[in-house]
Parts: sequence; structure tokens; C-alpha cells
Amino acid sequence: MSVRIHLAMLASIAAAHGAGAIDRPATIDVPRVDGEFRIDGALDEAVWARAARTTLDFEIRPGENTPAPIRTEVLLVEDGSALLVAFIAEDPDPSQIRAYLRDRDSAYDDDWVGIVLDTFDDERRAFEFFSNPFGAQMDLINDEVNGNEDDSWDAIWESAGQLTETGYIVEMRIPFRALRFPASGAELTWGMDLIRRYPREHRFQFTAAPRDRDISCYLCQVGRIRGMRGAEPGRNIEITPVLTAAQTWSTPDPLTQPVASQGTDFEPGVDVRWGITPDISLSATINPDFSQIEADSAQLDVNNQFALFFPEKRPFFLEGQDTFSSPFDLIYTRNIADPDLGAKLTGKSGVHTYGMFVTDDTVTNLLIPGVLGSELTSLAQTSTDMAARYRMDVGDSNSTVGAIMTARESDEYYNYVFGVDTNLRFSDTDELTAQIVGSRTRYPDATALSYGQPLGGFSDSLMYVHYNHSERNWWFNASHRAVGEGFRADLGFVSRVGYQKPEIGGGYRWYPEEEGHTWWTEIRWNANVDITHDENGQLLEREVESYFWVAGSLQSGMELGYLDRETYFAGQLFDEHWVGVYGEFTPRGGLSMGTYMRAGQQVDFANAQLADVVIFEPWISWNIGQHFQFRLNHATNRFETLAGAQIFTARVNDLRLTYQFDIRQRLRLIVQHFDIVRNPAAYTGPVDARVRDVAVQLLYSYKVNPQTVFFLGFSEAGFQDDSLPGIETFDRAAFVKISYAYIP
Repeated sequence: MSVRIHLAMLASIAAAHGAGAIDRPATIDVPRVDGEFRIDGALDEAVWARAARTTLDFEIRPGENTPAPIRTEVLLVEDGSALLVAFIAEDPDPSQIRAYLRDRDSAYDDDWVGIVLDTFDDERRAFEFFSNPFGAQMDLINDEVNGNEDDSWDAIWESAGQLTETGYIVEMRIPFRALRFPASGAELTWGMDLIRRYPREHRFQFTAAPRDRDISCYLCQVGRIRGMRGAEPGRNIEITPVLTAAQTWSTPDPLTQPVASQGTDFEPGVDVRWGITPDISLSATINPDFSQIEADSAQLDVNNQFALFFPEKRPFFLEGQDTFSSPFDLIYTRNIADPDLGAKLTGKSGVHTYGMFVTDDTVTNLLIPGVLGSELTSLAQTSTDMAARYRMDVGDSNSTVGAIMTARESDEYYNYVFGVDTNLRFSDTDELTAQIVGSRTRYPDATALSYGQPLGGFSDSLMYVHYNHSERNWWFNASHRAVGEGFRADLGFVSRVGYQKPEIGGGYRWYPEEEGHTWWTEIRWNANVDITHDENGQLLEREVESYFWVAGSLQSGMELGYLDRETYFAGQLFDEHWVGVYGEFTPRGGLSMGTYMRAGQQVDFANAQLADVVIFEPWISWNIGQHFQFRLNHATNRFETLAGAQIFTARVNDLRLTYQFDIRQRLRLIVQHFDIVRNPAAYTGPVDARVRDVAVQLLYSYKVNPQTVFFLGFSEAGFQDDSLPGIETFDRAAFVKISYAYIP
């Protein structure tokens, strides 16, 4: 029987045995009004008197649908082109409100309010719009099917807030052009939730709808709004010209040659977004600026077998990113380095969700996976890259079936991937996810020989299945993945191949029994076991781990974990084990800190031996006044032989100092320092006794909205190894970027 038939049968079962009916709050009718609105947090327009009104009556965290202890009133109207929402958030002690001037998607630790909109009312995907009391915006996509909540999506909308003598007020204007919804001239019904976050002794959360912890889905429990008759997004065209200019200095050998100018590079480009209908969007880009404005968070790349993952930050790829998600990371757009052209179509029509993009790429980056490690390389040739995704909703149970396809082609190289998948919700607590994918690949002969890959074309497949049962107090999950050694997903992030891995896990949660709030709010224990073999039956890994978590006062949390693992490397099995402790707390508004510590024995891959390991990773985030933020992340990894001799000590510091002048503009200094000290006598081959990297970036930004921006920056990078007496500059750059979103 074919895979397609199997998936169809499973889908029909899910449709027949879907989640039971859930009592949802009464639908709110949103009135249409005419008149001018000024989004300023003042609520002084007369049309607000006609608004639909509701209150956030439920505390769902840490309480369990207990009465909200403070009042939050919400007003809703629409004017034919936008939904307008106002929050009147009362506070018994306004001096304790935690609010700071923030950049976009940075105010999660503040007081904030917001609205969640399931515009297709299908319980599968929602748009989230949040704001702190100063109007600092956070917008996200809630992908219920894949269990993701992603704030890399950015929309153009308005928000403003004001502190008052009794709390604060926030106004929002969410244009219909920022949303997708069914193309219809009739009255619309959208799923809707209203939320207030109130961080004090605990992270309190108040909502308009109660939350049943015995039901694992969120969007199936929210309320609804009705109205928006004949809503249209207008022309729904955004044209964003972009200009980037950069002056660079570099040197091939900092020991003998100082940095020298490499000239000035001017790069004009343009991005176009067209909402063809309210539910179909087309994006195109010409000569896009795919440079990354702000440095990634620093990660220690030492004693790692596999490549590190970094999130996507470039606007063209972030648009509709959730459409392309699937159980395996088969589309990882950071593999596309430097395209000249790109086009993307995404949409949802009825039960059908679809997306496709095509780009060229002048630098073809490859992640070559293996059984015991992965390697990175590049082809000095242009490739054509394409990805397509389709998903069909099944029944009323939040179930889906889908397909995915990617392709990369250039001279003597190709990689094609095609797969089918399903997410089936059998009940309020039971869910099954499965995916089957095949690939066909050919590397250029020189690349294949250099990296030990097959000559000519080769094929293979992967299979993944995962079952999850989740109730209020306990959960259980089981999964199996099998990835062939010849499987490649060159537009994705699959760093390990040639293995089979079954896994089972579960856990239990405790909540306080008595009314009111105690010093603790949740205790959680979980454990899992997994076993990994290669395709010849060789044991690669056998792992048992268990964790115990307590959440308590001062927004604190502490976790104690233990891991015991057998790891295969260099022809032998090593017994690894460690104990880890993580803790975090917020002693006062604007100040948070935490640390992770781990000690035990782990494989030293460079020398194929077991080592004593200590890892220490503290962090601190401190808002000093409303404008200034200090954040420091540190990590130290120390490896010693079992006899007590040092192997290496690696340290990384990531310091970020930010002065936020107002909601739109800020100045940020980033300093990243990597320092690795090795004991050459402990190594089987030659190594540098010390390697240091330092990178500094100073960045000024002015953002009217996510597409209308001005950046001015300077960066410098230095390096030291045994051949250099100290840290020497090898790269320097000054750059400016201007973009403007024209919306006719």
C-alpha cells in the first residue's frame, strides 16, 4: 500500500475521531464605525463610545481559571480597513508597572497586553499582536499544527500607550492588509483571544477565555469575534526600495600587512509585496540586501561534531515562513547566501495552505552530513533554489496532511527532496505526527572526492513518526526516526544521517492545591530514553536523562538534571554522564539573571578520549531606567583528562549595551570575545596554545516600521593565534542601509 494511501486512511480516522466539542466563550460582535482615529493611548475619540466591550476575567497562570485580581477592559471596533483595539489596564500600584522603551519583539518581560486572531477560524494558525505600556510592539505567528510560536514575522501596524494614575492604556490599529483571511464579501468570524501579562512576584497572565489544562490545543479554546463584513485589504501593495553602502578594510595576513581599503560597495535593490487577495500573497525581490545587520548571539563552536544552527533574520525569507515548516527542518533558508532575484507565493484557500519560493544563489553553501559529524563547504557557482509546501486541513480536529518539495541545481550538482507528512489529532489529548521524505543528490566530482561522498547521483530517504499524549498533570510521548546515510536536504538543516533512533519519554506536573498563590507555582518531573544505531546495527548512542523543575517566587525557576549516555566515536564506546543545574530569577523589575552549570564526563572528540568537564553559563539582563539596557552572556567550557591534566578551557562573552532613545530609535554596542586556551601536550596532533577572536559592532537604528528603516553601523574583528603576538585587526567595515515601505 502506498504512503499516500496510508496518510489518507489516517486522516479519515482523525476526522472521524477528532477532538470533542469545546465550550468556547460567547462571540463578540464588533461594530463598524466611521471617523478619524489617532493612535496615541488617549481614547479621546468619540467613536470609542460605540465599541464592543469585554473584560479579562480569568487568571490562567499561575492560577487555573481563578478570578483575575485586577480589572482589564478591552474595547473593539473596526472601520472597514482595520481592527482597532484598546486596553484599559488597571493596577492597584501603578509604580510597580514594569515598562521600558524597547526595540521590536523585546518587551516580553514587561507588562503587556495583546490580541490573538485566528482569522480563518480553523484552530491551526493565528496572528498575535502585543504591546507594552509604551507601545513597544511584539508580533508573532502561532502555528498550532507544528507547535511553534515565531516572532520573526513582522507586520506593519500601529500601537501606542500611556501610563495613567490608575494603570495604563494601550491602543492598537491592525490593518486588514497585515492579515490573511477568507476572501468573502460576507460577515466574517475570527477566533480571538485577549491577553494581559502582569509580571510581579510571579508571571501572572489574564485572558478573556478560560484554559482547560486537560486539552493540549490552544486555539480550539479561544473566543470569537464577528463582523468585518466586506473587509478588504485595499490595494495591499508594498514597494520597498533598499540601498546599502559599505566601506570595507581587510588584510590576508595581519602579521605582515595592515588592513587596507577594499573599496566602497553600493547595492540598490527593491522588495515588492502584493496581497493578490486577502488570503494570497506574492513577494518578489531584485538584488536584495541579504546582509545581516545585527550579529548573531555568540555560540561556542568547540568540541562539536555537528554544525551549529542560527535563526533566519532576513525579511524576504521571514515572510510566510510558517507556511514552509514541517516536522523535519527541510527548509533552512540561511543556506541561501547571496541571491540576485527571488519570488515567493503563499496563501490559504479554504482547507488548502500552500507556498512556493524560487531564488538564485551566487554562493552555493552546503552542509554535508554524516553519521558521526557534519562539514560545511561552498561551491563557487550559482545555483537555482526552489521550495514548495502544501498542507490540507482535515476535519474539525486540527488535523492536516501535506507535501513538501525542494530543489537546488547548478553545474554538475543537484539536490531534490520530496516528502509527505501528516499531523493527526485524535482527541483533546492525543496527537500523531509522521513524515516520509526521499532525496536525490549529485555533488561535483571534486567535492565528492574531497569530502568522501559518492560519485554520481545517489538517493535515500528518511522516516519520522511521533505520538504525544498530554493531560493536565502528565504526558507521554514516543517517536522513531530513520535517516538513510545517503539522504541530503541541502535547502534544510539535517546535519546527521545514517541512523535509526527510537525514543520514549514522559513526565508529571504538580500544581498547588489550595486557593491563592504559594511560594511555588509548578513542579515538573520528566525523563526520556533513546537508542541510536547506524544502518549496520552499530550502537551510536544510548541515552537516559531525567529533569526536575520547580517554578516559584520572584519569577524564579530551578532545574536539576542528570544524563547517562554511551557514545560511539573513533571505533569505541564511551560512558558519558553529567549532572546539570539551571536557575533563573527576577529580583526586581528590569533585572533578571540566571545560570546553567554542568559537571561530569564527556567525550573529547579531538583526542578520542573521555574527559572531565565543567560548563558554566551565567547571564544577566538589567534595564537601568527606561532607556538603557545591559545584557551579558558568558560561557566557560573546561576539559581535563581523567588524570587531571588540562586539555582546553574555552570562554565566550557576548556583551550588548543598548540605549533606546524612544520606541523608534536606539544605539547598540555589541562586543563578542572568544578565548580558547589549549595544552598542546594533551593533544595527539599540533594545535595552537591560544586562539582569540574579538568582534565589535556599533549600530544606530531608526525604525518607522519593519520595512522603513535606517541603519548606520561600524564593525571590527580581530584575531590571535600562536603566530601573532596579540590580537590583530583583520576586518573592518562601515555601512549604511536605508529602506522605505511605499504603500499606495
